[in-house]
Amino acid sequence: MKITIIGGARPNFIKIAPIIKAIEKKKNEGTYISYRLVHTGQHYDKNLSDTFFDELNIPKPNSNLGVKSGSQAEQTGAVMIAFEKELLQNPCDLVLVVGDVNSTMACAIVAKKQNIKVAHVEAGIRSGDMTMPEEINRIITDSITDYFFTTSITASKNLLKYGVEESNIHFVGNVMIDTLYQNLDRIFEPIFWKEFGLENGNYIVLTLHRPPNVDEKHSLIQLLKGIDAMAAEKKIIFSVHPRTKAILGESNLNLQNILFVEPQGYLNFMYLIQNSFAVITDSGGISEETTVLGIPCFTLRSNTERPETQSIGTNTLVGTSIQNLERLYGEFILCGRREAGIPELWDGKASERIIAILMEK
Repeated sequence: MKITIIGGARPNFIKIAPIIKAIEKKKNEGTYISYRLVHTGQHYDKNLSDTFFDELNIPKPNSNLGVKSGSQAEQTGAVMIAFEKELLQNPCDLVLVVGDVNSTMACAIVAKKQNIKVAHVEAGIRSGDMTMPEEINRIITDSITDYFFTTSITASKNLLKYGVEESNIHFVGNVMIDTLYQNLDRIFEPIFWKEFGLENGNYIVLTLHRPPNVDEKHSLIQLLKGIDAMAAEKKIIFSVHPRTKAILGESNLNLQNILFVEPQGYLNFMYLIQNSFAVITDSGGISEETTVLGIPCFTLRSNTERPETQSIGTNTLVGTSIQNLERLYGEFILCGRREAGIPELWDGKASERIIAILMEK
């Protein structure tokens, strides 16, 4: 079996790493399986892309489509045009896409139009929010996918509601957690650890990148000022996404507790998460990692496509108002950590299950 694996953005690389490892294991056992890794170039900042190949031992891509940024339509169209040429020159039996970024949807469409089977890792997750580009990407990708690999029973049920045949849905667990378990003994402190006087539990990690939180400069500044005041004696390590940094520009924020840092590599960032007091984010994936690490997470969104991080894990859905965050964070300070667990099959073996299933097809 010849598999073309698509990566375009930071979360993709984290999910791809254990899949490649599982393929290599099968090859070493004498199984006929090979892969070609295609990087669309959707994330081209070194700390959002190249660093992950080095840290997670992912082989350099066989091809980089070099798409870079643009509007939703420009980026999607550019990926489709470039990937069509790539696939014509390098035919395969299966295109494997992960997650929900523009590259995921674009490459799935191109593959199906060339009558190539598509496997979607992290299929079936839904936020119900059609204003999110990712939600549209999920729905379109799942509408043309052949093999659906889900992270939860909820995701599998979502697919059944859409009319997907049960025999094509495979609840395998979470490949992002495979990567976490495979690298926990390799994580290490970032270079600013001692400079900022960081210690286990004396700081909060903050990430923001979603349009409702960062697109309007004034409201973003007010949100940051509110978080800064709320933290009291805790330092806040703000890993600033390039998009967020551009919106803030040269603003003089006069913040007391928030410390701005560049986007971190995977090993540094997981060290920060594991040793933090809490995490404030608008990312979905981070709420999965905090759940496994047992770190309280406050998600600045009105919905989540990962409900198991709330019902079972450590995640609290806050909404987008600073008042809600202040109230829920205050309750956490008063009552302490709530009881939480790890969702079913988040055991570090999802990637092995995926490859074993594909080899039976």
